[in-house]
Amino acid sequence: MSFHLTLGVLNGDDIGHEIVPATVRVIKAACARTGLNIDWRPLPIGRIALDSHGSTFPEGTIEALRGMDGFILGPIGHQAYPKVPGAINPHPILRKQFDLFANIRPTRSYPGLGALRDDIDLIIVRENNEGFQPDRNVVAGSGEFRPTKDVTVSVRVITRAGSSRVARAALNLARQRRRKLTLVHKNTVFKLGCGMFVEECYNAAKDFPDVEVNEVIVDTMAMRLIREPQNFDVIVTTNMFGDILSDEAAGLVGGLGMAPGLCIGEGNIAMAQATHGSAPDIAGKDMANPFAMIESGRMLVDWLGHNRQIPEAIAASGLISNAITRMLADPAKRTRDIRGSAGTKAATSAIVEEIAGAVTAG
Repeated sequence: MSFHLTLGVLNGDDIGHEIVPATVRVIKAACARTGLNIDWRPLPIGRIALDSHGSTFPEGTIEALRGMDGFILGPIGHQAYPKVPGAINPHPILRKQFDLFANIRPTRSYPGLGALRDDIDLIIVRENNEGFQPDRNVVAGSGEFRPTKDVTVSVRVITRAGSSRVARAALNLARQRRRKLTLVHKNTVFKLGCGMFVEECYNAAKDFPDVEVNEVIVDTMAMRLIREPQNFDVIVTTNMFGDILSDEAAGLVGGLGMAPGLCIGEGNIAMAQATHGSAPDIAGKDMANPFAMIESGRMLVDWLGHNRQIPEAIAASGLISNAITRMLADPAKRTRDIRGSAGTKAATSAIVEEIAGAVTAG
């Protein structure tokens, strides 16, 4: 039986126009092996869309995505957008519209890339739709305001529902891995906000008696992540803490080029989105590391495979994972930021060739 998926392709800005097509190319190679059928639907977004459609998030893009199984979003350079009507940041809209409340950010070390250790394998699950980020914690307007020219107030929103569901997503991941979950918070200071988050995490954990749960204060976690990253499995935390800690974790294994991500919710749609920015300084120079975006795409295919019970998708994910590992083992095939000598195109071709080689090996 042949399965069919429809995936949106949103290149984003700057290096997104290199690494998103690279991701699609790799997934297509794996699909050719497994018989998985994917209908790829390119959609306008970002600065190019502003110039061609009058908006960085044109009308119709969000509606087109609603009928799809998932989508790949390239990095968005919204800080460089001109201050004109239609120049908006699509990130919060996408996360809110599809209720993508959990941002899954793996950190894994590969030998020879300059990682702090060779045995790092953890996942940070970051709550995605509330917290301190002002564009995500209110239904309209902003979570920041300035009552006088000398005073600014930032509001953090924590809800029981939001805390409970991200905890359950993390507990499910922990159950599939090493059955260990770490709650990261600051309830010594934020007694109500972080206190509620911790309460709901422990309440959710009652349904996962097979998962060991412990907690760490966020500043202590920042230190322990450097001293003993090998001792952590799945980490769950609030929005801003997760944003900061996942960047720190990326620094342990080679930088943001090694930092993939997947945004999921309770529905049947997910978004592949690497953690890094759009890197305009290297755009178009064949220098960008495609790993984070390709791995994010692989995570999307894998998630859909398990969510929809599609063995072809799970098999395609496995092919990509193995091919990436073999590519990263060869300095001539990986990019310069991770002690290699290849460009974006050559690194991508190396992964595709590894997938093709697996076909020959049977």
